[in-house]
Amino acid sequence: MGHIWFCLVAAMLTVYVVLDGFDLGAGILHVVVARTDSERRLVLASIGPVWNGNEVWLIAAGGTLYFAFPLLYASSFSGFYLPLMMVLWLLILRGTAVEFRSHVEGSVWPAFWDGVFCLASVLLVIFYGAALGNVVRGVPLDAQGRFFESLWTNFLPGANAGILDWFTVLAGIASLAALTLHGACWLAFRTEGEIQQRARRIGAGVWWAVIVATAMITAASFRLQPQLWYSFSTHPWRFAFPLIAIGGLVGVRWFAGKGNDARAFYSSCAYLLGMLTSVAAGLHPYVLPACTRTEYGLTVANTKAADYGLRIGLIWWVIGMALATTYTVFSYRHFAGKISQPGGAEGG
Repeated sequence: MGHIWFCLVAAMLTVYVVLDGFDLGAGILHVVVARTDSERRLVLASIGPVWNGNEVWLIAAGGTLYFAFPLLYASSFSGFYLPLMMVLWLLILRGTAVEFRSHVEGSVWPAFWDGVFCLASVLLVIFYGAALGNVVRGVPLDAQGRFFESLWTNFLPGANAGILDWFTVLAGIASLAALTLHGACWLAFRTEGEIQQRARRIGAGVWWAVIVATAMITAASFRLQPQLWYSFSTHPWRFAFPLIAIGGLVGVRWFAGKGNDARAFYSSCAYLLGMLTSVAAGLHPYVLPACTRTEYGLTVANTKAADYGLRIGLIWWVIGMALATTYTVFSYRHFAGKISQPGGAEGG
């Protein structure tokens, strides 16, 4: 049962990144791709109707993690306490900025809140990437499954590593490039006119940065985490996941060049799907590797809840996720099509 729940949690986090990733990317780009207040409202209107629904997947993944892998939840949420608080505040700032720019009058405030929204989006993506980098690299777990990391130490991976080192910073930069591309593909898909043209140009340029960042973070990951070599060499079928990522990245370039923005966006989704599932497949059965001693790493076997509870929970998980999926599909179908007029769709 533990391995089933490992796949379910990985799938939920992947869905969150794919869905919320484009509105994070739109937040990164909206002060660049939109030049006037009406254009910025248009960008926000493209993500407003689905923003809150996207974040449901993050909340659901956190709840599922607490239920299925309680030891992992306790260890990671205490060890990553500082960055988690920073992520929480950045999420709050994004929502606050969108609401306040619409309700606080003045010539200065809208531009101020636009800047806050952009900066919070950039930092949130970098912290997400750095967090994933910590999981791939491993954390300084002790024999009891506890750890604490300073924000940074000497910027070198190892037993004394901090949350930020050269590898996790590289992971943050790679995430920034990937979600900026994702946001550009979304805006090209959902908007028209000047915004669409600017998004296409930005996407074409950022695509090259994603290529370089993907190659660098992949090489660094295999260098630092031997579990990746072991997983892929002993289970060659897992190479299907990196191939999905490569195919998605090629698809973005191919379809964008042909002006097919919808398929370029779906290809960007495939790229993120392939990258995240590659991480999960490469680390399995570890859920949080250790950079101190290999045997201290947290695995599916030593962190999962009792099998009876997992079996009963699976029934309720299916019901809950069916409702969440239905709502997500309805939202995207209902608000499908180009955004041509700034409306009251801005949401927090």
